[in-house]
Amino acid sequence: MSEEKLMSKKKPAYPVNKKLDSYLHRYNRKIEIPIFYDDLLRFSGSVVVYDNDGEDTLWVRVYYSDFDRKEIDISLKKVYSILHSDGSDRIQEYLNVDAVDFCTFGNSKPFRIKVRNILNDNYTYFYVKKTDASRIYGLELEHMLSPYNLNFLVYKDTLIEEHIAGIPGDVFINYMLPKCSASEKAQLAKEFVKFNERCMIRLLGDMRSYNYVIVPVHDFDHVVYKIRAIDFDQQCFEGKLKVYRPQFFKENYKMVELVRDKLQKNSVDQYKIEERSIVAKRILSSGNRIKRLIAAARPDTISLPENIDRLKHEIYDLTKDIDFKKSSTMGEVLSLALDFVKRNYQDVSMKQIIEKKF
Repeated sequence: MSEEKLMSKKKPAYPVNKKLDSYLHRYNRKIEIPIFYDDLLRFSGSVVVYDNDGEDTLWVRVYYSDFDRKEIDISLKKVYSILHSDGSDRIQEYLNVDAVDFCTFGNSKPFRIKVRNILNDNYTYFYVKKTDASRIYGLELEHMLSPYNLNFLVYKDTLIEEHIAGIPGDVFINYMLPKCSASEKAQLAKEFVKFNERCMIRLLGDMRSYNYVIVPVHDFDHVVYKIRAIDFDQQCFEGKLKVYRPQFFKENYKMVELVRDKLQKNSVDQYKIEERSIVAKRILSSGNRIKRLIAAARPDTISLPENIDRLKHEIYDLTKDIDFKKSSTMGEVLSLALDFVKRNYQDVSMKQIIEKKF
């Protein structure tokens, strides 16, 4: 476990280029919304949000003047309808905006909106953030290459993201992991290996424990745990390959220990190959959609020149694929990484994995 500083200085937000904008329009991600991120910054005051143990959550609950609040409530209900329904006003009378929270930590400084159905008190959240091209690439890659679909909207400088439900990784590791059975810990170790591999393949960085959630899925005779990324800010930005491998963050040390304790090296290698093969198949099944996304990413500016230069050489050292050295943008590095996985693992079968014929 490395203790070196992995993350560089604060990542800037990158604008959406014409190709990406066209892509978003084609796949119904670009939809006009009645409110923008900057509108929510007009709050007149705030109070700290504490958790059940009285600890500061780094979120503040904001409030607005009576005039602004009425307008903002109507607009946020409309956004909810666009994101989760048909965009009509019919459901608005049954909705209430219970809270608008503002995060004071991290790059994106998002707003978290709590919307409740007044008929049954069911509620959900969505997030309002500043548009950032690298985050959009991250969301789309998660939608196509992970086991999970994502729902989000982009309009001009505002990004709307649905809430991803689950137990925050840091909370799970500290309070729930010690209570897991031996078989559950082994299953979590397997899932972490696959999550670690998936992040590296698609260059999703900064998966510290508070940037992913653990999702318990109840099967008929046991509980299966899944790991989902919830923060896509560090898609294809950093230059250190370790940033794209969750195992190297000290916040994940207990998960790495779990892998060491519960899995033999042969099993770890097997799960890595399985994940590469699954991702390769997802790349193929995504067809023209992922091709169009990569076509937008290849010429795009979503990182710094020094990061691109370092990452392409580190990936070359790992793969010995000379094409990485020729890349000049982070989008090209990403494209080559996905092509490498597709080329080498699309035809790997379980029999080949077991017999190590790959």
